[in-house]
Amino acid sequence: MKLSTAHKIGRFFQYFVLILVGVIMIYPLVWMVGATFKSNAEIFAGIGFLTANPTLQGYIDAVTQNYGGDISIWRAFINTYSFVIPKVIFTVISSVIAAYGFSRFKFKGRDMLFGIMISTLFLPQVVLNVPQYLMYNSFGWINSPFYLPVGAHLFATETYFVYQLVQFMRSIPHDLDEAAAIDGCGPVKILYKIIAPMLSPSLVACGLFQFMWSCNDYMGPLLYVQTPSKYPMSIFVKLSMDADSGFNWNRILALSLISIIRSWSFSSAHRMPSSTAFPLAR
Repeated sequence: MKLSTAHKIGRFFQYFVLILVGVIMIYPLVWMVGATFKSNAEIFAGIGFLTANPTLQGYIDAVTQNYGGDISIWRAFINTYSFVIPKVIFTVISSVIAAYGFSRFKFKGRDMLFGIMISTLFLPQVVLNVPQYLMYNSFGWINSPFYLPVGAHLFATETYFVYQLVQFMRSIPHDLDEAAAIDGCGPVKILYKIIAPMLSPSLVACGLFQFMWSCNDYMGPLLYVQTPSKYPMSIFVKLSMDADSGFNWNRILALSLISIIRSWSFSSAHRMPSSTAFPLAR
């Protein structure tokens, strides 16, 4: 067997395995889309995604259902974006400022503070729930109309993003800072005139991750939001599942699909190339 023939056979099996694994992984999502057009009886009849009697009742129920007039899918969308968008903005701004201080300034205790900050990555959120709840309750933030507990990220509380931006800034030569300082730029002007434009791929990545994590957050709103009319989409989908009286799965799946499309459409519209989003630090 010639070397070129063996290479082609090996490449064929590589692509065959990749396509097979891809189909296996994407099929549950394809089945979910098809199941939104099925009745309960047909959903549990088999694993096929095609339906013999398609119906839009699941989508109709999803967009028209409300709970005592307090919450509907449209209100849940508004509630979600009312704290997710400010949270994303505050996270990006505060993380950039914190990363700028750690990467560009030398001050006493910098390495110790940076080590303490990195150590917080090892703390799971479940460990922080009780002390955070007690702290926010003492502040009077529980059930705040402005979603302060779930949207308060003005002080760089997301360690992962600060660390990512620090690594990115370390790859930017200090010569640019010195040249800007010679031209009369101060530290603040250097940040938003020189550093921030070069950080744009990483800033977009931080914003997208925070947006998706915040939209999918279930425990945070469940702990700190006590008024049904203020529930976000993550809790609204759970409210649609009534285990006592039963529910229509096509409606639940339609709600889930709408929620996925909402997050995916926002992310894809602002996505940057992955090769520039996470450069390696020098």
